[in-house]
Amino acid sequence: MIFWVVTDMNKKSKYLKVTLVKSLNKRLENHKACVRGLGLRRIRHTVMVLDSKENRGMINKVMYLLQVEEA
Repeated sequence: MIFWVVTDMNKKSKYLKVTLVKSLNKRLENHKACVRGLGLRRIRHTVMVLDSKENRGMINKVMYLLQVEEA
């Protein structure tokens, strides 16, 4: 499911397709919190997140657990 956010200039915002590919077992608590903050729940679960500074920061922190694609 894709949601489009219309800005004041009527342009479509960019989204990232994020997939959890590794387990959260025995990971740091703040890394688990970042994954949950992105909306990921289990291995091979995919979500579409807005391409923002906040989301990029969470993705960069746990990049070793994720697969990221532009959508």
